[in-house]
Amino acid sequence: MSTGLARGLTNYGDRDFALYLRRSFARSMGYSAAALARPVVGLANSASGFNNCHRHFPELLEAVRRGVLAAGGLPVDFPTISLGEVFLEPTSMLYRNLMSMDVEEMVRAQPMDAVVLIGGCDKTVPAQLMGAASAGVPAIQLVAGPMMAGRHHGERLGACTDCRRFWAKYRAGQLTKDEIEGIEGNLATTAGTCAVMGTASTMACLAETLGLALPGTAAIPAVHADRLRAAEATGEAAVALARSRVTPAQILTPKALENALRVLLAVGGSTNALIHLTAIAGRVGVPISLAELNRLSDDTPVLVDLKPSGQHYMEDFFAAGGLGAVLRELRERLHLDCLTVTGETLGARLDAADGWVDRAVIRSAREPFQPVGGLVALFGSLAPGGAILKRSAADSRLFETEGRAVVFDSLEDLAARIDEPTLDVTRTDFLVLKNAGPRGAPGMPEAGYLPIPTKLSRAGVTDMVRISDARMSGTAFGTVVLHVTPEAAVGGPLAHVRHGDRIRLSVKERRLDLLVDPADLARRAAGAPTVSTPVRGYRRLYAEHVLQADHGCDFDFLQAR
Repeated sequence: MSTGLARGLTNYGDRDFALYLRRSFARSMGYSAAALARPVVGLANSASGFNNCHRHFPELLEAVRRGVLAAGGLPVDFPTISLGEVFLEPTSMLYRNLMSMDVEEMVRAQPMDAVVLIGGCDKTVPAQLMGAASAGVPAIQLVAGPMMAGRHHGERLGACTDCRRFWAKYRAGQLTKDEIEGIEGNLATTAGTCAVMGTASTMACLAETLGLALPGTAAIPAVHADRLRAAEATGEAAVALARSRVTPAQILTPKALENALRVLLAVGGSTNALIHLTAIAGRVGVPISLAELNRLSDDTPVLVDLKPSGQHYMEDFFAAGGLGAVLRELRERLHLDCLTVTGETLGARLDAADGWVDRAVIRSAREPFQPVGGLVALFGSLAPGGAILKRSAADSRLFETEGRAVVFDSLEDLAARIDEPTLDVTRTDFLVLKNAGPRGAPGMPEAGYLPIPTKLSRAGVTDMVRISDARMSGTAFGTVVLHVTPEAAVGGPLAHVRHGDRIRLSVKERRLDLLVDPADLARRAAGAPTVSTPVRGYRRLYAEHVLQADHGCDFDFLQAR
């Protein structure tokens, strides 16, 4: 098998000429013949001026280069699409699959013996892992690391759970314009991803659990010196991977993916991570079952007291022992024979580690933060393919309820009417949002965290049941039912819910039911409008090929066959 610059030669019909020409052009960049003889490690760089999470990447990239060079490799960085979560319209999720294709094709097409995936922002790490799983080249993940918390009037603040908490207070009239602007300037004050267990930090923990990132690297703050040391060590490990030729597909086994589901539940992780993990698993032909999620959830306690499910921040999690401490508590429930990028098994890693644990942040399995897992899947007449509730961040008093549907037909309808003084809504109603799923929005935006109507928030209502085919930010909280499948735009039952219908939620029974006669629903379905398809470009490709949430919202043609 060819290695280094001889991998994947440009096709001129003459392989020797292609290598001669490639080496000649490489020499124009100042490389010596000795350097060009080394194993080539690609550095997939997802930095962008439109991505605040990655503003420290120049320094991080240099540390990776040090590690590659020290281990005898040749580091060559290359750019990919960057997905800055809050800078993309209509939502970064629309472009996750596009970035995954970019990563897959560039890793496969360019001559590299291994690749370091350098990312962090919510959709970036999933896209990189999806692409690497399909490319078949040895790969290792290096995450950006979380922000440090800020300070405001003596209170610690962190993006973005606190963003939502203070915005709710502002909407309720409890904060002035000057006060909310002061808070705005102190929510995100360093480089890195959100300071709580949102999607970015959840995916970092899952990458480490899967064995695709170095042990102990998931939770290191972005601005900590250990983050640079982790980058250097990742570069060294990439050279070893280039020689061992262990690929992501060899690591992403059913057992490793089950371990990741366990950790997702134990850390009170993001609902988004379930979609991303399903998409990553789909790239290697491993199905993720929502029924299996429920089985694991009943047997996996939440161990981490961390926002949005608890009170602490990612910097506290890091100082308390990080993911390693969680894995040791879960040891009896994990598959310990899973391979990692270091060449050792998960069990060998845990045998070698016995670090400090702060029980105020990371609880023991015997005395957990919450007795059952953070996520639960719901099924029923309103969600035949399933829906997700983050019960660790919800109000348990609403878990066994029946309510009247207050329906919003689209994001535009929601924005236009949610704060109308005349809105027909009470605190016991269920807010329902349609046409915000993968196909309908498009891109399944983080709109599932519907705001409490102003007339109710100013009356003291802080939570109510909200149902949609959308996603919500991993930093959000509340009794929010998400990912209703099939979505409204493809004719799922959600499409036919009308104002005043009764809906029953039962977390105990894992049910979400629309209490409407099936014959009536059939009549409504017969007159339902169809969703138009964009006429050109990536959005047309997306609309024609995106799968539903229970298949990870990947493209049908990118799944393993």
